[in-house]
Amino acid sequence: MLTRLLRAYLRPYARQIAMLVTLLVAQTVGNLYLPNLNADIINNGVIDGNLHYILSTGEVMLVLTLLVGASAVVAVYWASRVAMGAGADIRGAVFTRVQAFSARDMNHFGTASLITRNTNDIQQIQLFLQMALTMMVIAPIMCVGGIVMALHEGAELSTLLLVALPVMGAFIGIVMVKVIPQFRSMQVKIDRINQVLREQITGVRVIRAFVRNKSEATRFAGANAELTDTALRVNRIFALALPVMMVILNLSSVAVVWFGGRLVSEGSMPIGNLTAYLTYILQILMSVMMAVMVAILLPRAAASAERVEQVLDTVPVVSDPASPTNPTDITGIVKFENVSFSYPGSERPVVEDLSFTLEPGKTSAIIGGTGSGKTTLLNLIPRFFDATTGTVSVNKIDVRDQEQEALWNSIGFVPQAAYLFSGTVASNLRFGRPDATDAELWRALEIAQARDFVAQMPGGLDAPIDQGGTNVSGGQRQRLSIARAIVKRPGVYLFDDCFSALDAATDARLRAALKEATRDSSLVIVAQRVSTIMHADQIIVLDDGRIAGTGTHDELLAGCVPYREIVVSQLGEGAAA
Repeated sequence: MLTRLLRAYLRPYARQIAMLVTLLVAQTVGNLYLPNLNADIINNGVIDGNLHYILSTGEVMLVLTLLVGASAVVAVYWASRVAMGAGADIRGAVFTRVQAFSARDMNHFGTASLITRNTNDIQQIQLFLQMALTMMVIAPIMCVGGIVMALHEGAELSTLLLVALPVMGAFIGIVMVKVIPQFRSMQVKIDRINQVLREQITGVRVIRAFVRNKSEATRFAGANAELTDTALRVNRIFALALPVMMVILNLSSVAVVWFGGRLVSEGSMPIGNLTAYLTYILQILMSVMMAVMVAILLPRAAASAERVEQVLDTVPVVSDPASPTNPTDITGIVKFENVSFSYPGSERPVVEDLSFTLEPGKTSAIIGGTGSGKTTLLNLIPRFFDATTGTVSVNKIDVRDQEQEALWNSIGFVPQAAYLFSGTVASNLRFGRPDATDAELWRALEIAQARDFVAQMPGGLDAPIDQGGTNVSGGQRQRLSIARAIVKRPGVYLFDDCFSALDAATDARLRAALKEATRDSSLVIVAQRVSTIMHADQIIVLDDGRIAGTGTHDELLAGCVPYREIVVSQLGEGAAA
């Protein structure tokens, strides 16, 4: 997974990577050549007392060191640029894919998990990539080059390499086998702690109202303890790894000095060569330790890449058709023909055999008991879900044959939970039509009965709005959401029980102004209150997912028992008489 992901997203950075590899190769070759020069100084300068040779060779070593240092700085800079750029590209790809997800796809992953995948998981990949672009290039060159140079300086001591390198390799393999499952588990536990924290932040008022602070603290402590325990297990393994590697390194150095000293005393190896050999041994083992440092990051990066790939490989359940047919005329006509919808794995449909037409210039209302399928019906129009059977058409074309953006452009949607984005009143109102003028914004606010309170806010249209609209009341949030839909001027307005926080007088004024402003569009209102929809041109009554009746208020009172029961329960027997 990791290799495939990096191959795809590193392709645009091929030139930078080529330059980076060139710099790292030059840096490593310079580092490998320095011990050889040091051996020459000892053998030909120090022992012979040749000061001129010492100074001239020392100057070469100094220049080479400066060049190596400069190469290292530039290489780290480009490695960071490539790693951060690739990370940004992956993050953008995940964001774009999630934007195309249907509600079913979102529920499959969960909000908390998607946030973790697009932040923490990609950070792990970035960190690994930055380390790999430097250390993983240097390590093999230094290891192979060090072995060659060590054999050149003292072939007699090469047996030591046949012992040290396999031992280190075997130990690294054991560490990898132990930590990969732990890192996979750790990312899942990060998902869990994000989910708990997100629930506690968004539901803080409910938690306090029901005095659940202690139980929620216990729930968070449990998720936190699970993540901590997993992280501690991983860190214990790595805490053991470094000392073991250092022991192997130091024992190898002692062995080189011990056996090399005997060769020097016998006269079969110059002292300078022994010094160089010792340096090469250290470079070889250090290159292995560099590989270990990357190996420490590899399991977590691999686990993170697998989770990111799961998002990128997910084909949205709802997607654009291969050959879309977009409407040339926005008629505003919405038609349901024998439509049924079932959630995956459900025993029976949520809505079943729905057939009706919503026409422009008319207000259509949908009412029914809790769980009767009102919101599900509304969600089928903008294609948040696809009908299991039957056809939903907007502007005389099946919604499944249209591009989703073209479909959404013709619809103004106000959901049950009115949501505002951080910014200003104006930026929220222009969300569907960025080129709307201030005059159009004020007109929409007037229709939505929001002009007065916006005018009183500091800054008016430029008044700040917090994320989610938490700095305004529920009724104000609903009216601003309605104004946002009005600014868009779509062919179809969908209002999903978004008048619930309004008092009766405001509700009546808003509906009257809305009917006049939307006379060229289809207006669909889902409501629980009869008073909100009793003056609609067409009322569709849902009962257990089926249409129990269609008509005006008076017609339904006379011939639809479920509607009459709703009216009586809300307005009393007198209203149904």
